Amino acid sequence: MDPIEKLSQLFKEFPGIGPRQARRFTYFLMTKNKGYTDELIRLIGSISKEVTTCSKCYRFFPITSRTDVKECSICRDTHRDATFLMIVSKDVDMDAIERSKAYQGLYFVLGGNVPILDKNPETKIRSRELSDRITQDITTGTLQEIVLSLNATTEGEHTADFVRALIKPLIEKSAQPIKITVLGRGLSTGTELEYSDSETIKSALSGRK
Repeated sequence: MDPIEKLSQLFKEFPGIGPRQARRFTYFLMTKNKGYTDELIRLIGSISKEVTTCSKCYRFFPITSRTDVKECSICRDTHRDATFLMIVSKDVDMDAIERSKAYQGLYFVLGGNVPILDKNPETKIRSRELSDRITQDITTGTLQEIVLSLNATTEGEHTADFVRALIKPLIEKSAQPIKITVLGRGLSTGTELEYSDSETIKSALSGRK
């Protein structure tokens, strides 16, 4: 397989990228100067060295000069409302929520969705980590509402059902009531959070139930 085909095959693995788009990416890079491609190569190579995963919400964030920092800036922010925990599928969904500026609580990133009819659904997302996080929040007595902010797709709804079943027994042990809500009708059926504009997300948040 020649380099053009190899690179096109790699681009095809990107979310939402088909064969034609992958080939366009490859040809685009071939038209750029060496400085551009060298910088791209450097940045790709630095990701594993300069980016890590938050120990609390599991989002990706840049590594700081302080080696003792294990949590991202959002989880370290004492001004965030710790009574709310929003569960999202991916980092890009969390980014979309943050851009809307309509939510000031904390997050947990599942790391994906639960495929329908999957035989081992608990392995497709951070099931154990989510259980640990909610147990910890219940112990501290701060958690009051869990917001399921998942895609308005069949797979997203299936993931929400799985998460709800996973965390319900934990919530039932809480000394104080904890609500589980989902985004409201601001999101149309089939909508993915990462492609939603800020006003749509604001409407969905205000209409959660």
